Amino acid sequence: MQRCEHPNPQFERKNWVNLNGEWDFGFLKAGGRYSFSKNEALAKKTLEADVFPQKINLPFCPESELSGIGNTDFINLCRYRKKVNIEKGDNLVFLIIGAADYLTTVLVNGKTAGRHKGGYTPVRLDITDLVQEGENEIFVLCEDDVKNPLICRGKQSEKKKSHGCDYTRTTGIWQTVYLEYVPKAHIKSFKLYPDIKSCSLTVFAEFEGEGDFTCEAFYNDKCVGKVEKSGVDSSRYFEIPLCEKHLWEVGRGRLYTLRLKFGNDEVKSYFGLREIKLDGMKFLLNGKSVFQRLVLDQGFYKDGIYTAPDDEALIKDIELSMSLGFNGARLHQKVFEPRFLYHADRLGYLVWGEYANWGLDYSDSRSVDVFLGEWQEALERDFNHPSIIGWCPFNETWDYKGRRQYDPLLRTVYNFTKAFDKTRPCIDTSGNFHVITDIYDVHDYSFDTGFFKNNYDRLMTEGFLYEHVLNDNPARQKYGGEPVFISEYGGIKWVSDKSIKSWGYGDDVKTEDEFLKRYKGLTEAILENSKILGFCYTQLYDIEQEQNGLFTYEREKKFDDKVYDEIRKINIRKAKIED
Repeated sequence: MQRCEHPNPQFERKNWVNLNGEWDFGFLKAGGRYSFSKNEALAKKTLEADVFPQKINLPFCPESELSGIGNTDFINLCRYRKKVNIEKGDNLVFLIIGAADYLTTVLVNGKTAGRHKGGYTPVRLDITDLVQEGENEIFVLCEDDVKNPLICRGKQSEKKKSHGCDYTRTTGIWQTVYLEYVPKAHIKSFKLYPDIKSCSLTVFAEFEGEGDFTCEAFYNDKCVGKVEKSGVDSSRYFEIPLCEKHLWEVGRGRLYTLRLKFGNDEVKSYFGLREIKLDGMKFLLNGKSVFQRLVLDQGFYKDGIYTAPDDEALIKDIELSMSLGFNGARLHQKVFEPRFLYHADRLGYLVWGEYANWGLDYSDSRSVDVFLGEWQEALERDFNHPSIIGWCPFNETWDYKGRRQYDPLLRTVYNFTKAFDKTRPCIDTSGNFHVITDIYDVHDYSFDTGFFKNNYDRLMTEGFLYEHVLNDNPARQKYGGEPVFISEYGGIKWVSDKSIKSWGYGDDVKTEDEFLKRYKGLTEAILENSKILGFCYTQLYDIEQEQNGLFTYEREKKFDDKVYDEIRKINIRKAKIED
């Protein structure tokens, strides 16, 4: 099985080559605390040693079944090698690795192409001067250590086996590897700013070299807007008036196609015409109050771990969610691949862009430098996706080995995010402990539906959150009247795989009727609250030992159809805040 589709429909050139498939491979099992290489010497030494005893199927990680390796023990180092035929002509040649965890070093024909830190954002390298016409050798070295306190690991288990809500690790390459052939004068990047009031699109584009620029917008193959400028270089803003207005809405993506030309360079993209605002306690989409009916999606797959087996699997997760009346998801503790976001864009599916901060010692001041660079790359990659309706860089910053979070870390990242993107709200850390945030979100796994409802009813009657909601520690965070979002709740354990030692939130629901009663009580308490803008139910599907999903890990049904029918009826009820 391979992933053959273009990995990034928002920035697609025709002249590209997919390098997924079979690569020579070798790996090093962990042996105590790992020391990362400080330069390229380790990569060159490894290449000279010719240590590639196996074959691996990319883009799947070596822990996965689909890779052909299936080693789930700790891995500190992965080596990849492939012979590639290149015909560059007068073009530049870029090598792109969608994501590789964690420190990646690339050699081309034995010479250093570059290095990249971070497990969730693209490695993009200009290899033009290192390649020759005909056969070339690409070598990739990936180093990782999930126990390192200055590495973000997300939900990858720091113990040998999966446990609780941590799962099988992902080491090395886990997104598509490909080549791009690019003219010397080319489009480097662009940011898109739709405006529903003026029915226009502003494009901020950055260029390499000089040339004539054309940008055309299409809807259903009809040109609805165009801008042309000659002699363009560096970077510039362009405004494109649109003669037709088609709003991006929940369940209706209505995407415009965008074609950008700069000299001989052509890039295909798309955008959605929509506007996001906070108005008092309400979340507004195109000026209308839209209640966020979200579900937690962690982006794990039984056979591919971090990597979906195919494009259809990405689509299925969104369709399963929408079939139950959810209108979006928190994409949790992971930067999802661009193709997932593309399907969310075209289906009108609301998502929060997050990062995999777990594992990072957020009590350490050094974490500011580590995190900020990786987070900036995620913002730059995903800024143009209309489905992303907010940013949340951190999740549950509990004490790290008894030490409190370093508050300047959260404040700095929040302020940077707001400076980078003024169009979306930002939650500094989901659940706790808030320092500065646009939305005050909480995680609450209370199972007593009466107790749960009474706590949040006080938000309507008295204007504050009960201490229980503040994790019984109001000194660490203080509610200041911000819009409220119950961004994790429920997690009702229902074991589908009795062959494993399961984990979940509570064991006391024994029948489907009891499950439904709890789901209904918790969810309706939120829907009926005029001060809450949304919920996020934990979670869409089981993952390994965590058995609190609405579907199995294989995305099969866990309940009778009548249960799913009732869940949908509950979810699609009009929320009080939408009045």
